[in-house]
Amino acid sequence: MAFSVAAVLETLVLEPVGPDRYRAGSLPVEHGVVFGGQLLAQALVAARVGHEDKVVKTLHTVFARTARPDVALDIIVTRVHQGRALASSTVTIQQGERVCAESVALLSVDEPDFIRHADTPPATLVPPAGKGPDGGGWQVEIDGGADINDPAAVGPPDLDVWSRWTGAPDDPGISQALVAFATDGFLIGTAMRPHEGVGQAQAHVTVSTGVLSHTLTFHEPCHAGEWTLLAHHSSYAGRGRAYGRADVFRAGGDLVASFVQDSMIRPATQGVPRRL
Repeated sequence: MAFSVAAVLETLVLEPVGPDRYRAGSLPVEHGVVFGGQLLAQALVAARVGHEDKVVKTLHTVFARTARPDVALDIIVTRVHQGRALASSTVTIQQGERVCAESVALLSVDEPDFIRHADTPPATLVPPAGKGPDGGGWQVEIDGGADINDPAAVGPPDLDVWSRWTGAPDDPGISQALVAFATDGFLIGTAMRPHEGVGQAQAHVTVSTGVLSHTLTFHEPCHAGEWTLLAHHSSYAGRGRAYGRADVFRAGGDLVASFVQDSMIRPATQGVPRRL
């Protein structure tokens, strides 16, 4: 997926159309289905409106229906609670009367450590070398060269992915949104890895796939323009569903975020599948 920073940032510009109501566009994508990472990023940006003194701690999203990239998104924010240290909002993204995604966001201010510990990465981290895309964009490198698109490539249900956004602005909220964007794309492919004859190249063609829910928690600040490692593991697949989790590490080894995901993986019955 080749997305420029400028194009993604354009989708994060929310046009006010009423009290706590906004409109936004989408990135052009194949198969006519809006990428879920874009919806996560938009929900995160919307949740921070009115809570600019805080950052998002946890974003839990249920994807109810697919969204079309050629139709504007309506975004509705309900502020549930606002306190000194914590706040919460719900964000509904819909097209017309069809709800596409519903998010609950917990927001927080930084507080001094009382206790502290954190997991460490599974191995020594060696970020990729090389120049970023001209003009800025999403750079992705799969560690070890694993191919999650090839149905003939078989491996364990683990996947380490390096990610960075070259040209990302120096803004904590936008960095969170761009990191959220990057977390959506690889756990389905991770769940497919142990199964010969199944790969992400078949998604929306002969295999019906989709993210059903996604919960992302931030632990530490991080700049989206720096390399981070997304260490994925799928602990279950069956009954047409899959489950996976991942940790996000800075190149120096600090744990900055974690996420879990429920997804659908099943044979397509006819034509291009749509989530029901």
